[in-house]
Amino acid sequence: MQAFDYIEVKVPAKPQYVGVARLAISGLASRLGFTYDEIEDLKIAASEAVTNAVQHAYNDEKVGEVILGCALYEDRLEIVVTDHGRSFDFEETKKKIGPYQDWNEESPLREGGLGLYLMEALMDEVKIDHGEGVIVFMTKYLGRERGEGHVKPTVFS
Repeated sequence: MQAFDYIEVKVPAKPQYVGVARLAISGLASRLGFTYDEIEDLKIAASEAVTNAVQHAYNDEKVGEVILGCALYEDRLEIVVTDHGRSFDFEETKKKIGPYQDWNEESPLREGGLGLYLMEALMDEVKIDHGEGVIVFMTKYLGRERGEGHVKPTVFS
């Protein structure tokens, strides 16, 4: 017997289909019992992953698809967003992103790369494989505050 349910949706790598991913995530997360705020976090993270695939995976001549896979467990939702387009160097990209790096008055927020920052900020776990194409693997635990499990609690006597 399988310990989880798995749902997969394939959409064309076009901006108009990002909403389909958001709706799928919303319905599945609701079914698991995530709160409204957690569902919003999940939708943002998933749509950022799908948007990155749509914008960066395929060039104009190559038509592709984005695959959204969701594994529903009792205590978590695992989301996998996959494309078979152009890859990128995650560590190199990560060094260049985020509103907290290289801030100056002319450019308070860096353009592009914010999606990776949001995914890491909103999800409990994010892993990215960039072999042939890009695979974004994200996990959100049910009933757990952001960062819980990552930081050791301080015990006061």
